[in-house]
Amino acid sequence: MPSLRELQRDVRAALLGDDARAAREVVADGLAPEARLAVYRHHVLTSLTAALEATFPVVVRLVDPRFFRFACDRYVRAEPPASPCLFEYGATFPAFLAVFEPCRHLPWLPDVARLEWAMNAALHAADAEPLTADALRARPAGTLETMDLALHPSVTLLESPWPVDAVWRANQGENDSVVDLDGGGVRLCVGRLGDEVVFRALTPAAFAFRRALAGGGRLAAALETALAVEPGADLAALVREALDEAVLQCR
Repeated sequence: MPSLRELQRDVRAALLGDDARAAREVVADGLAPEARLAVYRHHVLTSLTAALEATFPVVVRLVDPRFFRFACDRYVRAEPPASPCLFEYGATFPAFLAVFEPCRHLPWLPDVARLEWAMNAALHAADAEPLTADALRARPAGTLETMDLALHPSVTLLESPWPVDAVWRANQGENDSVVDLDGGGVRLCVGRLGDEVVFRALTPAAFAFRRALAGGGRLAAALETALAVEPGADLAALVREALDEAVLQCR
């Protein structure tokens, strides 16, 4: 008689592969044990594929639903979920697409997936009070430069050599539009503004400023990083834009 841990291991192997060891512990009851496991396997693959389709709708549209389901079948078997929350599943899917041989001729596809995952992460991120202009003005004189800041939990910074924002926008609605994939890269800030998930392109200085605060840091140091990237940057505008977009918070 196998232990619970051994049984769970065998069932997992049966659902994600062709290992039939778990069938030995399944009661037939009118349906062969292997057939019972096949029903559960179909349900697992179908449910996880549906979750990925909901998270990556533009990728689905770009590659065709049948090909997407084929890729999901390989992904689910290689990287099954580690959490019961389906909206948390798929964080590694963009990286999977980057090395998935049938997608090698679509080098921009993983970054489109990264944008969609960032939007999913923004939607489900924890609530946090963003830093406001009023709160900044209320700080004692001489303490602004040493403020310890971070990005809002919903914010992801994404840099791509491809115009993935244009690709995403071109695949909304019924009609496709043509995107020049050689049109240059983009630096994006993805986050939640109120109840809406938004993203916008950033200048090199704005991207460097926000990236310097991604893991937490002081305002003065982040502004110095922005100046190093773009010596003529308007520092006041960088701070004002970040406040208007509610992407900063105090640590």
